[in-house]
Amino acid sequence: MDYKKTNAPLNTETRDMIAMAEQTGNVYETVCIIGKRANQIAVEMKKELEKKLQEFASTDNLEEVSENREQIEISRFYEKLPKPTLIATQEYIEHKLYFANPAKERDRLND
Repeated sequence: MDYKKTNAPLNTETRDMIAMAEQTGNVYETVCIIGKRANQIAVEMKKELEKKLQEFASTDNLEEVSENREQIEISRFYEKLPKPTLIATQEYIEHKLYFANPAKERDRLND
């Protein structure tokens, strides 16, 4: 996923959870959906960051200073990105998330 292209705000914004819950009809379910997606995004971002920093794992003393600058730049880039919860919330608002509740599906089939 390209996190540079997200429309998510960099700072926390107050949201009307009742209005956001219109898709699911349940505020708790909405929070769970956003939370699960935020966890997925956090894992993706962590793997990507670790992969990039893994290149710097074996260093010689002479090269350490120049590579340290590159590590700092990579770390700063990830620090400036919106937090996973903000990205997940934006995806939910923009209807970019697919979610299903198996319990609700079973209830519909049984009716």
